[in-house]
Amino acid sequence: MTSPASPRRGTARSRRPEWAGRNYLLLTAATIVTNLGTHGALIATTWAVFDSGGDAGDVGLVAMARFAPLVLFLLIGGAVADRVPRHRVMVAANALNCVSQAAFAALVLSGEARVWQMMVLTALCGTGQAFFNPAAEGMLMSSVSGEQAGRAFAVFRMAMHGAAIGGAALGGALVAFVGPGWVLAIDAVAFAVAGGLRAFLDVSGIPDRAPGGGLFADLREGWREFSGRPWLWSIVAQFSVVVGLIGAVESVYGPLVARDVLGGSRPWGIALAAYGAGTVAGAVLMTRWKPRRMLFVGTLCVFPVALPSAALAVPLDAAGLTAAMFVSGVAIEVFGVSWMTTMHQEIPEEKLSRVSAYDWFGSTALLPLSTALAGPAESAFGRSEALWGSAVLTVLVTALVLFVPDVRNLTRRPHTKEVAGAPAQETSADAEGALRGNG
Repeated sequence: MTSPASPRRGTARSRRPEWAGRNYLLLTAATIVTNLGTHGALIATTWAVFDSGGDAGDVGLVAMARFAPLVLFLLIGGAVADRVPRHRVMVAANALNCVSQAAFAALVLSGEARVWQMMVLTALCGTGQAFFNPAAEGMLMSSVSGEQAGRAFAVFRMAMHGAAIGGAALGGALVAFVGPGWVLAIDAVAFAVAGGLRAFLDVSGIPDRAPGGGLFADLREGWREFSGRPWLWSIVAQFSVVVGLIGAVESVYGPLVARDVLGGSRPWGIALAAYGAGTVAGAVLMTRWKPRRMLFVGTLCVFPVALPSAALAVPLDAAGLTAAMFVSGVAIEVFGVSWMTTMHQEIPEEKLSRVSAYDWFGSTALLPLSTALAGPAESAFGRSEALWGSAVLTVLVTALVLFVPDVRNLTRRPHTKEVAGAPAQETSADAEGALRGNG
């Protein structure tokens, strides 16, 4: 017997976009929760170092401690995520992040925090991220298919960055009003909630991997996939420099300029929120715009990433910095959606996490060094000179990537991929070629 509620449920489901399967919705919800906590916690960590008597060098050391495990464990994390069900890797990583952030919060609230203790706890959090990131990226790309894959990625990133807006703005305000310890505690709770959501991900639709030769064989296979694609390794090399520079600017120089010139944590939180608003605007744009030469357009949009460094170097007032962060956010989101769509199109599903691990590894390889050297560079050259150098290097390495033919010429093409956790009729439609792949 059909209950009266059944038609309503069917109507609700029919209104859901065809690309928004169960896994996609769970991943999006969990990401919103973690971003609300994490972006506030990033601000809280910096001010926790300041409150303990630390200086720019100490801020750089704590940031380095977070990024170093990413470099050390990302490749292993990618191989594990292609061998073990990805949702289990994600939940375990969230559990580690929850515990480390809870301990960090307790330490800061006690008033007895030391720099070395903060380094140890942020290193644990970075270790969790090293295993989480490749698994999460592989899981997301496995959860969408068909002509609307690019739109699905754009909407996911819109939600992710929308949460970052709220997290950064709320985090900056809460640090000022209640202190960094409580913001870190909120982040620990967010990881617990997100881990619970990710525990319900369905991996039954993802084909089992054939037995392989072990972890190192998987790493070698991932390396062959990575190194054989000039567009992939050249852009990852570019972002190794760009991300390292962004890390130094956002982890060290930005908070210092905010403290010394702009008046404290709140203006910096607003500037980070403006960056998040820009990424949302960029994601909205990418739900409608499907550039044919994805990587070429995306790479052109990396040039404005130099604007925040230049704005801090002047330095502009809070309004000028906020505007620069917004434009940078729009531009980098066009690149981000273009990059995800290219990876989805070009990389086989069973190798996504390993290739994503090499992507993450290369892109974050210089973060520990750049954040550790940010303080000494300020002492040696001056803060303004270091920031101008960051802007110039960003423009230079981005220009060099445009000399790679595949970056300029790679285009969209129709293809299909099965979707894990999507309604059955969507997957079968893809298999029959009813939808044209975009991704």
